[in-house]
Amino acid sequence: MKELVIDLEAEKKEILKRYRALLKASKATLQKGDKRLIRQAFNMALDSHKDMRRKSGEPYIYHPIAVAQIAAEEIGLGTTSIVCALLHDVVEDTAITLDDIEREFGKKVARIIDGLTKISGVFDYNSSLQAENFRKMLLTLADDVRVILIKLADRLHNMRTMEFMPRDKQLKISSETVYLYAPLAHRLGLYAIKSELEDLSMKYMESETYKFIARKLNEKKAERELYIKTFVEPIREILHDQELKAEVYGRPKSIHSIWNKMRKKGIPFEEVYDLFAIRIILDSKLENEKADCWKAYSIVTDLYRPNPDRLRDWVSSPKGNGYESLHTTVMGPKGQWVEVQIRTQRMNEIAEKGFAAHWKYKESSSDSGLDQWIHKVREMLKNPDSNALDFLDDFKMNLFSDEIFIFTPKGALMQLPTDATALDFAFEIHSDLGARCIGAKVNHKLVPLSYKLQNGDQVEIITSSKQAPKEDWLNFVVTAKAKSKIKSSLKEEKRRVAEEGKEILERKLKSLKITYNSDNIHKIAFYFKFQNTLDLFYNVALGKIDLKDLKEFQSSERTVEQNSPKTIEAAQLEGIMNKVKTKDSDTLLIGEDLQKIDYKLSSCCNPIPGDDVFGFITINDGIKIHRTNCPNATKLMANYGYRVVKAKWTSQKELAFLTGLRITGIDEVGLINKITTVISNDFKVNMRSITVDSDEGIFEGSIMVYVNDTQHLENLIKKLRQVRGVTSVTRFESESAMHKAS
Repeated sequence: MKELVIDLEAEKKEILKRYRALLKASKATLQKGDKRLIRQAFNMALDSHKDMRRKSGEPYIYHPIAVAQIAAEEIGLGTTSIVCALLHDVVEDTAITLDDIEREFGKKVARIIDGLTKISGVFDYNSSLQAENFRKMLLTLADDVRVILIKLADRLHNMRTMEFMPRDKQLKISSETVYLYAPLAHRLGLYAIKSELEDLSMKYMESETYKFIARKLNEKKAERELYIKTFVEPIREILHDQELKAEVYGRPKSIHSIWNKMRKKGIPFEEVYDLFAIRIILDSKLENEKADCWKAYSIVTDLYRPNPDRLRDWVSSPKGNGYESLHTTVMGPKGQWVEVQIRTQRMNEIAEKGFAAHWKYKESSSDSGLDQWIHKVREMLKNPDSNALDFLDDFKMNLFSDEIFIFTPKGALMQLPTDATALDFAFEIHSDLGARCIGAKVNHKLVPLSYKLQNGDQVEIITSSKQAPKEDWLNFVVTAKAKSKIKSSLKEEKRRVAEEGKEILERKLKSLKITYNSDNIHKIAFYFKFQNTLDLFYNVALGKIDLKDLKEFQSSERTVEQNSPKTIEAAQLEGIMNKVKTKDSDTLLIGEDLQKIDYKLSSCCNPIPGDDVFGFITINDGIKIHRTNCPNATKLMANYGYRVVKAKWTSQKELAFLTGLRITGIDEVGLINKITTVISNDFKVNMRSITVDSDEGIFEGSIMVYVNDTQHLENLIKKLRQVRGVTSVTRFESESAMHKAS
């Protein structure tokens, strides 16, 4: 018993130590009376959470203190945010109400906490609910961006302390982080936090690869530091000679970005050259910033030859999230490409602290791209009937996009995401202009609506009063504004046609002596497998349902269950879930009980025994098994977490599973023969298909083979790599299905 008291004493000391560290971190922004407010919030949080503990067994109060510390130190937020971070869980988890908070801390704090409480249920069972929560979060963002910033701090701390969570929770939370929170941090200009969130997600979702890259980086650390030193020394000297005050240092690239490069280019770790970036941070007066950056650029490129295609100038035209910097890639010693980033201290603070730094420098950039972006978010949220999940996808796409700059005929500058089309530009200027657009002139040449704009294009829109939005427009527009306007316009048209269908159906039902009431209409919609009555009326108007079909409905009506599709879905889900969850565990075992549970191996990632997998419950196809690193997994786990079941392989040697290998090499005589010999003779593996392409001495082949498990596949890959002429062998997902979400 005595020991427990000592523990509690030690914990009290630790809590106090962490609280003092928080005060120290917030020192820079403290004004008169702020310390008292923070103390008050700390006391309230300490008291409310006093009997709660985290999964790790630590006192719960460690979490709000840590979130407040991240908000103050890493995002640079002030007292109001620190108070809100300390109290962010009290309304949801304890007896304290919003009224109590408003009484103690005022309206603003209560509003922010209300926003945080509304969006805390992001781990909900229902996907649409989850998307709605995200929508609410953005509504609050348009209201007070601090809600999002504190939410990001909360998520970062949860990700940093996730090792005590069960594996399925880790996967789900990581998926959601990489799907929504990392892009959100990127869009708000918080690059350090974005990188850390991506790295931490990868640590749980791709743990083997993560450990492998971390180990490789560590092995070469001393060699890399020596190289950076050699590269940086002459730059420092000349900067000093030319009286430019600057810090110059090397910064390692994040594990996630290295992995991304390996995946995109299909190269092994050894071939990723830019494992670090050199940063030059200038101490410049505001009026000299631009000139100083170009001076430093000139010094670097006099010393090392630049790659002309790799200059990025975000000093003259900052990114939409306020990021300003000059990036160039130069040829360093030993024939190695090195990325150099040049910026001033002000620009660096905006890059590191993003949004929060904007307040500090507000006077110098009142019309920041961020304000425009938040204005766009507000516009998107005003569209009340867009489906929440579509909305999420559109929004996410806008989060990730880098910008291109387009000129109007009068020379005004517009910012659009990369890959934007002439039609996106039309909608960006005005919805009506987009709806009536029939073409455009880009740099005085006539182009179609789907023309992809390039940086610096000057665009003039051509319209016609007879034009109206078309369904296929959705295939090539990329901005959320264009998508939502086209969708709502098409919906409007569909509603108009459906009104006619409603009248036709009423007449048809009358002739069959079926009462026209909402119950019967729902039954008919369900019978013809329509999602809703609008689709039913619309199809009637198009003549796809006639009297004969309705007679069939009439005769089957006696047996039709009076269930709406939604309740059936819930019942089906419940049934499948119960089947999966055996007495001993809630994990689906793949490879046995084939008759008992209907599951399929997903074609978008071709899982094989040994892969880390999960089950996803579909409505028509039973359970689909996906690899946890499947291109669609992140989206499925983030949006439909409630339909994900844990799954693992049982020992299974006899079954063969289809997987794909991509082989590249130098095209030598008999290379295909050597490859097929290894596959068929040495490994006794069956091939389903082989496609080969040879171009100017370079050989590229894709082979679909049947293997038993990951170990079997690893051995086959090892053996193929030893074939003379083969330069790389990698496993790939099936490409046709890669973009289809299950």
